[in-house]
Amino acid sequence: MTEGALETGELAAGLALRHPTPADHARIRVALADWWGGLGGEAGARQRQSLVPRLFLQHFADTSFLVERADGTLHAFLIGFLSQSDPETAYIHFVGVCPDGTRSGVGSALYRRFFALAQEAGRRRIRCITSPNNRNSIAYHTRMGFRLEPGDYVDEAGTPVHRDYDGSGLDRVLFVREL
Repeated sequence: MTEGALETGELAAGLALRHPTPADHARIRVALADWWGGLGGEAGARQRQSLVPRLFLQHFADTSFLVERADGTLHAFLIGFLSQSDPETAYIHFVGVCPDGTRSGVGSALYRRFFALAQEAGRRRIRCITSPNNRNSIAYHTRMGFRLEPGDYVDEAGTPVHRDYDGSGLDRVLFVREL
């Protein structure tokens, strides 16, 4: 990745962008438990934490981003990678923005940086998923230009859902965005 891809021009003053390292894992685990406003209760927090093991910070750091405040506090992160199986696809695995940073544009800036990184690597599409009960995520991805992929059923909100996508009882909503 070029050095210019790490410039913080799109981020508000006082925020710094860098690639995560394994040393960031503990802070990201805390964020995964705290930043979702209790979504899914304690079980939801544990599930989110299990979705971002240290290996992502060891093996996908060059395609992931972390935003910190001037005091070093974690503000946002994006964990993504280039598909090894589909040379036209990149995947956004997990994104988090601290509660007081939502609607500030930092999440969109992280997505745009990942889109640019993926395009630079010759990728033509981005894929990601979310939980059906995460209505904010579904609305956000739709606003960011992602298309919902057809599922096994449509939930009460009219959202296509893939039943048991990540295991028994772990339904998911799938998104795709062409670059």
